[in-house]
Amino acid sequence: MKTYIYNRKYLRLLVAIALIFSVSSCSFDEQVDPNRASLEGVLTNASINQLNNLVVGVEATMRNGLGIQTTGSGTMARELYLFDADPRNTADLLGANGGNLDNNSFYSTAPWAGRYRAIKNANILLESIANTTSITDAQRAGYSGFAKTIIAHELIDVLKSYNRARVDVADPANLGPILEFDAALDAVIAMLNDGLTDLNAAGSEFAFSLGGFTGYDTPSTFAEFNRALVATAYVYEGDGTSALNALNSSFLDLTGDLTIGPKHVFSLGSGDITNDLFKITDNNGDQIIVHDSWIVDAEAGDTRVTTKTSVRSNPTSQDGLNGTNQTALYASNVSPIDIIRNEELILLYAEANIGTNNTEAVNAINVVRNAASLPNWTGDSSDDNAVLMEMLNQRRYSLWCENHRMFDLRRYNLSNTLPIDRAGDQIFNVLPVPLTENE
Repeated sequence: MKTYIYNRKYLRLLVAIALIFSVSSCSFDEQVDPNRASLEGVLTNASINQLNNLVVGVEATMRNGLGIQTTGSGTMARELYLFDADPRNTADLLGANGGNLDNNSFYSTAPWAGRYRAIKNANILLESIANTTSITDAQRAGYSGFAKTIIAHELIDVLKSYNRARVDVADPANLGPILEFDAALDAVIAMLNDGLTDLNAAGSEFAFSLGGFTGYDTPSTFAEFNRALVATAYVYEGDGTSALNALNSSFLDLTGDLTIGPKHVFSLGSGDITNDLFKITDNNGDQIIVHDSWIVDAEAGDTRVTTKTSVRSNPTSQDGLNGTNQTALYASNVSPIDIIRNEELILLYAEANIGTNNTEAVNAINVVRNAASLPNWTGDSSDDNAVLMEMLNQRRYSLWCENHRMFDLRRYNLSNTLPIDRAGDQIFNVLPVPLTENE
């Protein structure tokens, strides 16, 4: 994976844009700084270089709030604890003493803001390409296909955490309503299909470079990422047939490397950020601790337990919570984070087949089991529910600490199966929409 350092000058522009065009209900007076690039400069006849800086900004802001979103949902789903200096990570998120989640705390505001910051930058890109004559129609289609695909990806993440999403945010002065899950997901699917149309009209090369999309950085290969996302949305919608059709055009490979797929990339370069899901081994002040149930419930010999986590030299505890294992998911603070990878697509393929072709679903499940050094599943393949439970179990171990478990349990009405670690704790499976977004 190549290292990609995001443009520092452009990151300063992003801050200015974010302040002026916040998607929250707050408003700011526009300030003119003659020493920095202006928003008007990219919205009126932008050059290719300016447009490409916007692409850099979109990809960079996709990472905003990612760590908080992942540890927050993982805590609520009882797959991990975040032991650090903020007591809300071990109190609010677990419903300690009958408490409720706060719609104005970092765990509810940061993921929302992160996703919508990237969406805002993608919308600026869409507006800019509509108002410039410096690019060809094919280049315009490439920028548009990229932007629409990224917006859809960010909205899927919003829906997983909040169960609702504001889709129409292109005009900060006239925001659309917050849509319920089904309506928002339909809009996401339509956006991805529009994005595919653009990508198909974009020719053989993009006019821009991408940092974390090695192997998916041409219109045709980026379209495979687009189809992976729409397959995900169809699975979440319960439309297995459409999901399978989309997966056929994605980078799904039942016999291929499970790790392939686009990534969020990080570096130590000036102006860039690092992977905040990396934690120092045996650190006591800031550590992602594995929920004991994830260790206890694992099948003997499952190598995901030993590759994704490690045993601490000493067990640790905080706020009456305990753990023996810590994260080993990332080797360093510049390790990439998967956006979506082949392993997830194989599990989506299995899910889409359940109920219509359980044999094929089990075959896909066995690909993942075998990769974890487990034998083929020996359950009853004629029992749809048994196959479903096995698929969800494989997602539990393959996608640990990747912002999936809370949503998986919620969409299958299984949140009530989670353990209660302390008397008075509660189970939450959706984050509250931030206070500033209340209509």
